Amino acid sequence: MKFWEDLKAKSDWCYGNVSARTLLKTCLTDGTMAMFWYRLMQWASHWKLFPLAMIFNKCNAIFCQCIIGRGADFGRRLVIIHSQGIVINGSVIAGEDVKLEHQVTIGAERNVSPILGSDIFIGAGAKVIGPVHVGSHSKIGANAVVVKNVTPYTTVGGIPARVLKIHPECPSTKQENVIRSEEDPTYNQYQKGSVL
Repeated sequence: MKFWEDLKAKSDWCYGNVSARTLLKTCLTDGTMAMFWYRLMQWASHWKLFPLAMIFNKCNAIFCQCIIGRGADFGRRLVIIHSQGIVINGSVIAGEDVKLEHQVTIGAERNVSPILGSDIFIGAGAKVIGPVHVGSHSKIGANAVVVKNVTPYTTVGGIPARVLKIHPECPSTKQENVIRSEEDPTYNQYQKGSVL
């Protein structure tokens, strides 16, 4: 069951291990109920039990202040750290190991929603809007507004979001550094760790 994997992933994220004690603590955190309602909604939609899916969707909105569209498709190990204020469009597609903080918006523009890769972290208050592809192993900083594609293995932040860091796991890091520094004069400033 996907919820069990979600619960273990959240326990590992929050407490650094998966034990009976940490799983119990994880069950009592606010985002866990939102994950539970979402997985129930996803299950009901899969079996074409649409009235039940609508009820689970409304329970998530009322009890957890988390609105996830009925058609949104997240892979295994979805972690909602805090559920308050999360709004996700019903046509969003995401991979595995996605972690969301509170006040995150993943929305459509002109009926086209973002596509998220796997192993992504989206910080508190971040907005991902429109026909955007967020590459795997990426991080989106708090309050960032993402309106352009995010390449894999990068950290972005700011309004509008810009590359803050390219992670060394990326096989083409040197090539990306050259391209980014030519496109964005502030890139080298970000790479050195300075703040705007």
